[in-house]
Amino acid sequence: MTGSAQRPLLFLDVDGPLIPFGAAPDRYPSFGTGAHALGDDANPLLTRLDPAHGPRLLALPCDLVWATTWMDDANEYVAPRIGLPRLAVVSWPDPSDADEQDERHGLHWKTRTLVERAAGRPFAWVDDEVTATDRSWVAAHHPGPALLHRVDPRVGLTDGDYAALDTWFRRQIPAEVR
Repeated sequence: MTGSAQRPLLFLDVDGPLIPFGAAPDRYPSFGTGAHALGDDANPLLTRLDPAHGPRLLALPCDLVWATTWMDDANEYVAPRIGLPRLAVVSWPDPSDADEQDERHGLHWKTRTLVERAAGRPFAWVDDEVTATDRSWVAAHHPGPALLHRVDPRVGLTDGDYAALDTWFRRQIPAEVR
């Protein structure tokens, strides 16, 4: 195999990693000007999207996939503001009895679906809600390497997060494919 078939996946959440929240509103810079200025009906938190995230995400040696409740709205409202192309989107299944049981045991509702979607392929999941329970479950149920990377939702993705992701991804890709 060559090319993207061997590249790991990056499952990317929006709220928290890209749109920080939870701190005092005046703590966040505003990026709501320019070609993607917000209309009256737009989500006001979109002004927190730092356009520097797009190039940094694209520089990672992985295939980007939205893993967010924004679903395809991430392609319409988030991607253009940070310079990303349209990305694949994880489709979330309808809630089930297994979800209730998982929640009681502390497993995030996204975890099973992401492991299924990865289908054995190496993946990183960037989210502000990842826990030790999710890491343990993935280690027991996913045959390939996985990095579940929790981001502080008050600050979003940082230089340190990008460095950790880049290092992990480069370890997953054979030298001849990089």
